[in-house]
Amino acid sequence: MSTQSNITPESIASDLRYLQLLSRSFPTVAEASTEIINLEAILNLPKGTEHFLTDVHGEYEAFQHVLKNASGNVKRKVNEIFANTLRDAERKELCTLIYYPEEKLQLVKAKETDLDDWYLVTLNQLVKVCQNVSSKYTRSKVRKSLPAEFSYIIQELLHESSVDPNKHAYIDVIFTTIISTRRADDFIVALCNLIQRLIIDSLHIVGDIYDRGPGAHIIMDTLCDYHNFDIQWGNHDILWMGAASGNDSCIAGVIRMAMRYGNLATLEEGYGINLLPLATFAMETYGDDPCDIFVPKVNRDDLMMGEKTLRLITQMHKAITIIQLKLEAAIIDRRPDFGMADRKLLHRIDRQKGTLVYGGKEYALRDTNFPTVDPDDPYRLTDEERELVDKLHASFMNSEKLKKHIRCLFAHGSMYLVVNSNLLYHASVPLNEDGSFKHVMVDGGEYWGRRLLDKADQLTRIAYFGEAGDEETEFAKDYVWYLWCGADAPLFDKDKMATFERYFVADKELHKEKKGCYYTLRNQEEVCDRILDEFGATGLHAHIINGHVPVKTIKGEQPTKAGGKLFVIDGGFSKAYQPETGIAGYTLVYHSRGMQLVQHEPFLSRQKAIEEGQDIKSTNVVLELSSQRMMVSDTDKGKELETQIQDLKKLLVAYRIGLIKEKGDKIRN
Repeated sequence: MSTQSNITPESIASDLRYLQLLSRSFPTVAEASTEIINLEAILNLPKGTEHFLTDVHGEYEAFQHVLKNASGNVKRKVNEIFANTLRDAERKELCTLIYYPEEKLQLVKAKETDLDDWYLVTLNQLVKVCQNVSSKYTRSKVRKSLPAEFSYIIQELLHESSVDPNKHAYIDVIFTTIISTRRADDFIVALCNLIQRLIIDSLHIVGDIYDRGPGAHIIMDTLCDYHNFDIQWGNHDILWMGAASGNDSCIAGVIRMAMRYGNLATLEEGYGINLLPLATFAMETYGDDPCDIFVPKVNRDDLMMGEKTLRLITQMHKAITIIQLKLEAAIIDRRPDFGMADRKLLHRIDRQKGTLVYGGKEYALRDTNFPTVDPDDPYRLTDEERELVDKLHASFMNSEKLKKHIRCLFAHGSMYLVVNSNLLYHASVPLNEDGSFKHVMVDGGEYWGRRLLDKADQLTRIAYFGEAGDEETEFAKDYVWYLWCGADAPLFDKDKMATFERYFVADKELHKEKKGCYYTLRNQEEVCDRILDEFGATGLHAHIINGHVPVKTIKGEQPTKAGGKLFVIDGGFSKAYQPETGIAGYTLVYHSRGMQLVQHEPFLSRQKAIEEGQDIKSTNVVLELSSQRMMVSDTDKGKELETQIQDLKKLLVAYRIGLIKEKGDKIRN
C-alpha cells in the first residue's frame, strides 16, 4: 500500500493507545486489510441523494407524499426502466403502488380478475426498480435496510438476474412460491418501502415543521422513524421547544397560532393538550363579544367545523392572545437587556377614545373590549387567567408524546449545519448595513456570526435540559422566547413582531415588520462568501440554503440569490402561503450529477393520489451540473472514511513491526 510509506514508527507510537483500541475491532492483519478494501471501494461509489425541505408547517400529507415519491425521482426511475415496455397508465399505476402499497393493493384486489398473474408481473417490476435504486450502495448498506423477514430472499433477487438462463427457473420459483404461500402482499409492501428507503439517502429539514397546518405531530412521527435526517430549527420550531421547556409565553404563543389557523389537531389529538379550561374561560369571559377580528385565518371550507365550534375557537383565540401579551410583558420587564420595551402596548390604549397612542400618534383600534385588562395594572393576569396558565403549563409538561418529539428535535437538530460544502440555517445571520457581522449582546457577552448561532444553540439546550429554577436555565428559557420574536434573533431578524398591531390596529402602517439587513445583503456574492467562510463551508460548490421567507414565484421572484451562492427554498408548503407564492413548495435535490430545484404544484389529497394516481405535478430546474459524477470520496462522509483508512493502515504497520500483537484464532501474516 503506497501511502504506508508515509507512516513512520514515530507517528504510530504517538497514536498507540488509539490503535490498541482499534485493534479490538480489527484484531488481525486480515480483518484490518479487509476493512481497508471495503472502505476504499465505498469511496468510489456515487454519492447518495440528499433532499432539502423547509417550512413544511404541518402539511403532513404533502410532506409524506414528497418523501414517498422522492420529489419525482421514483417516477423518473420508473419511466427510465420501463419506457419501452409499459404504457403511461401502467407506469402511473406502478408509481402509485410504490408510494402507497397497502392502500393500492386493496384497490387492485377488488378489481383484478387474475391476481396471481398480476402478482407475478408486479413482483418482477418492483425487483427491477429495487435493483436500480440500490445500485449506488454497497451490499452491506442495502442489507441493513432490508426487513428482517424477507432479507435473504430480497438479497437473492437483487443480485441475481432472470436473464441468466441458469438462474431463470430459480427466480421464477421464488416468485411463484411467494405467491402460493400467500406472502405476496407483505413482500410487495416490503419492496415498495425499500425503494422509498433507498432513493433518498439523507433528508435535511431546514426549519419550521410546526404551526399552520394540521399535522406537525404526524410529520414528527415520520421523522423520528426516518433512516437518516437532520433538522435546522426554525422560529416556529423554537416556539414549540420553548413551550416544552416550560416558558408560559411560548405555550400561549403555540396555542394562539393554533387558534389563528383553526388547527386544534396537533394540540389535542397529537399531544393530548387539554384545551377545555381555555374553552370554559373563553366562553365565560367573551360570551357576548363578537370577537370578529379573531376568526381563524383560513379558508372556511377547509375548517370542516360547525358554526358553534368556529365561534368557540374565535373566543379562545382572543382569550389566549390577551394572555400572551401579558406574559410577554413579564419577560420584557425582567429582561431589559432584550430591548423590547416598545412591545408593551396594552398601557397605551385609550379606552375612552378607542385608540392606541404610539409614537406620538393616535391609531383607531379594531376591538376595544378588554374585560381582563385592568387600566391601572394592564399586564397583571387575573386570578382566572393565572389559574388557566397553570393548567395549560401542566398539560404541556405532562405530554409524553411532546417530550418524545422535542427530544428528537434536540437529538437530530441544531441552529445550523455544514454538510458537503452546504451551509444550512433557517433564517439569517444578523448583519450590519456594510455586510459585516452584527455584534449582539447575550447574557452579558458579545456574539456575532457563527458564535451567535452557537450561543443560541447552547442556550436552547440549557432551557430544556437545565435544572429548573437555576438562574442560567431561567435566562435560557426567556432567551428561547427571544429567538422567536427578538430583533437580533437569527431565527427572526426583524425590528419587531407586530402581534398586537396586526390584531388590533386598523392602520396597516403599524403592521409592517422591517427585516434585518441580511435579507437584502444576501443577494450579494461577497456577503455570502463572507458567511460561508465564517462557518467553514468551503469549495467551488459551496452554498447557503435558507427557508423562512416565502419566495413569491407568482410575482417573478426567484429562489436563487447571489449568482447561485444562496438558495431560498420556502415555496409555500403551507396552504396559507400558497396564494402568495403561487406554488406549493420546493425541494432541493443534491445527487451525484449535480443539484436541482423541484417546484411543486398543490397536492390535492392522499385519497386522490391512491384512487386516481394523482401525483404532485413537479417541475425540475437544474441549478448546477457537475462535469464529473460526484463520488463518496468527494463528500464529508468520504473524508471520514479516508481518515479511517489511514488509521487502519497505521494499525497494519503496528502489527507488522510488532508494536501491537495480533489476536484471534486465525492469524494471517
